[in-house]
Amino acid sequence: MATMAADQMARRVEASALPVIDIGALQTGESEGVRAAAAALGAAARSSGFFYIVNHGVPKATTEALFAASRAFHAQPRSYKMRWWSGFTTHHRGYVPFEENGASFPRRINMNEAWDMSFEAPADHPDHLAGWRMTGPNVWPDLPGWRAAVGGYYDAVFALGLRMLDALALELDVDPAELRRHITCPTSQLRLLRYVPNELPASADVVGIDAHSDFECFTILLQGGPGLQVLSLDGEWIEAPPIEGAFIVNIGDIFETWTGGAFRSTQHRVVNTGRERFSAPLFFGLDYHAVVEPLPKFRTPEAVAKYPPIKAGEHLMRMSVGAFRYMADAREKGALTLDFDVPDQNPFKREAGQAAASDAGCLKVPVG
Repeated sequence: MATMAADQMARRVEASALPVIDIGALQTGESEGVRAAAAALGAAARSSGFFYIVNHGVPKATTEALFAASRAFHAQPRSYKMRWWSGFTTHHRGYVPFEENGASFPRRINMNEAWDMSFEAPADHPDHLAGWRMTGPNVWPDLPGWRAAVGGYYDAVFALGLRMLDALALELDVDPAELRRHITCPTSQLRLLRYVPNELPASADVVGIDAHSDFECFTILLQGGPGLQVLSLDGEWIEAPPIEGAFIVNIGDIFETWTGGAFRSTQHRVVNTGRERFSAPLFFGLDYHAVVEPLPKFRTPEAVAKYPPIKAGEHLMRMSVGAFRYMADAREKGALTLDFDVPDQNPFKREAGQAAASDAGCLKVPVG
């Protein structure tokens, strides 16, 4: 087990009281229950930006099959896994080995490997043919039952994401169709993460995953062990361990932009515990070309200045090109050319010790 450094310590979840929200009514459609669930989701999105959901409708058998599939793939020899290396694609599908992580400098050692997939798009989709747009067909390892287990999980959690999107639209008093129109062939990625067991000390430079916000609408995370930490409203790291039968959800950059900062895209990280750990985030996103800006009811002069329009897919690519070494290498060699700026770090990033009120007016996102 890794030794925990002082800068990786966090308060326990009991002290932080991350909300646990029952969303069972989103399945039944009972109007009063839906409004109560939507109000609870909105309250959490406006405060911590992180919360647990229970009674979500995804069967336990589906989540167990997903973890079994992830373990089965990651247990294979490296020579087998590299047959599906994500660097063989231009739309980021397949295996992401340990050494792909942390292309950005200063370099962080991220102690994980992953399998990445997304919404299934046909091979003749224009964005797939254009390359480097996170859109296209998935690849699948030839493990018995693997595609059915992982694809079934993706479909179930993606459907849950649509229900949550509608509930958040209700809370915002926005027509759900106004948000759903951006979801026809979205860049909604699922990662099957394995955190690599090791004896390295946990520190600012040796992490499970470095501190970041997520780039999409929100993330629905299935986690198989402790290690996740969340940056609280008062700028302090707090623990967010697994709760049996619950997903943990966090708001992403797109919803912060849509709401002019009313919803919070919260920083989080995974510390290096030294133990093997499995998790599976689904990043619920939009179509690559969807233009994201404050919704009309949030379009104040301050919000418009702070959140200029971005394309959802370009924001994802901005952040990905510095996160995966094969993309950084392709860009350096001229095989990957981008017609938009790539910032040194995500403009939505906030630091520990920075309370929520202090970041007003500071964000500037490059125009897509």
